[in-house]
Amino acid sequence: MKLLLSLSLSLLLSAGTFAQKKETAAAKNKAITEQYKNAYKKKNYKKFEGKISVKDGLAEFDDKTIFYDKANPAVKLILQEGLIYPQLLTDYQMDKFIAETTDRTQKRFLKLQKDPRASFDVNNMRINDMNYLDFLETDPKVRAFNLICKDTKLPGPIQYLIELTNKEANKDTPMEDFIKNAKLTFVLQRKFN
Repeated sequence: MKLLLSLSLSLLLSAGTFAQKKETAAAKNKAITEQYKNAYKKKNYKKFEGKISVKDGLAEFDDKTIFYDKANPAVKLILQEGLIYPQLLTDYQMDKFIAETTDRTQKRFLKLQKDPRASFDVNNMRINDMNYLDFLETDPKVRAFNLICKDTKLPGPIQYLIELTNKEANKDTPMEDFIKNAKLTFVLQRKFN
């Protein structure tokens, strides 16, 4: 009898725990969706025009480097195609700072610097993971991804929400073909939750 009672009690308590995990994932998806919709501004970003060398978990863009996890072939392809590159993220960080900072002293200090981009330089960053966010898909020509990155200058991980657009894609287009013909149309840096 004790065994039956303890077994049913543990089953009852564990069922609540599993339900909370599902709610957390749904809440996270809802937060990403809201942030995506609120911050969305479609923009056509240029592909990298310099020399790209991608091999063995390392992508070099002229003199800048991004490390990536070789287990995810989509990350390698995005880097090979020059859709994401350090110079783009550096410009994004600087533009974001200028747009969001209300402190005039910091803006003046930025203007006084010899090379203001140096403060925002993205180099030797590592892309740890990339997830396709299918719950954001409303059009088969547009796909959103979440990049989880680690920059050596920052204390914690960073998430970039990116959107790729391929005008020739349909719902049956394989991911590889989609990325090869895609353009980067949206970037958003998110706080890691």
